[in-house]
This record gives sequence, structure tokens and C-alpha cells, in this order.
Amino acid sequence: MAQAIFRHDGSSIDYTPAADVAAGEVVVQGELVGVAKLDIKANTLGALAVAGVFDFAKATGGGTAITAGANVYWDDTNNVATTTATGNKLIGKCVKAAADADATVRVRMMQ
Repeated sequence: MAQAIFRHDGSSIDYTPAADVAAGEVVVQGELVGVAKLDIKANTLGALAVAGVFDFAKATGGGTAITAGANVYWDDTNNVATTTATGNKLIGKCVKAAADADATVRVRMMQ
């Protein structure tokens, strides 16, 4: 018997939400962070992207800049990307530096 069976490339995963999920919404499942590329109705099978390059919302103001190459985490309480690991979930690596005034940061997702 095979020890593993290939199912798909893994850039998206199946997801059935209990409540409606809007396109662009970040969904955290344990240590897994995904992004809904399309709206998903409650109790309906949809998909979350877990790979790719996305612009994530980030806080603005002094000290919120994120440098290219930095690890980026999702703060599920405040719904923003951050470089603070404690209490947050890894999204991936920053691929385009974001200044303090930028409201988004570009991240290559990696789980």
C-alpha cells in the first residue's frame, strides 16, 4: 500500500464555513491561514487559497513598516498583517517592503 497518495497541488484547500465568507476574507484554522478568493456561502463547500502572493491589510502609523524578506503573521484579533509572531499565525514572507503609511503589505504565502 502507498504511504501517500497525491490529491492536488495544494495551492487551495476545501473549506465549508459555518457563516458566509466574503472574497478576500482571511480564515484561520489552527495554524493554517487561508484567503477566500471567491464568496463562500454558509454550509457550502468552497476553497481557500493557502499559496500565492496577496496584499494583506496592515496597520498604519509609526513603527508599522515591514521590510522585504520579513516573516509576516496574521493578527486575527485586529485583522491585520504584522511582524509580531507572538499570538499570531504565520502567513509567509514579505515580498515588497511596506512603509509605515502603507495600508497593505505584499506577502508570498507559505504554510
